[in-house]
Amino acid sequence: MTDKKKKDSKWIQKADIKEGSFTRKAKKKGITSAQLQANVEKNPEKYDEKTRKQAQLRKTLVKLKKKKKAKK
Repeated sequence: MTDKKKKDSKWIQKADIKEGSFTRKAKKKGITSAQLQANVEKNPEKYDEKTRKQAQLRKTLVKLKKKKKAKK
């Protein structure tokens, strides 16, 4: 008997997110948030854990937005 975990559809509301912090980091470096995300994915050892998690979250949110747009 397999026991599947039910996905929490409102996980984003429970996340502790400081809006704009990843974008601020990117602007401080003089690049876009997409470029910072790519840099973090290429060289994760150069960045702290928080920045790596923010990059992963950005990747997830962009993917969700694309899915939502495709449904329309």
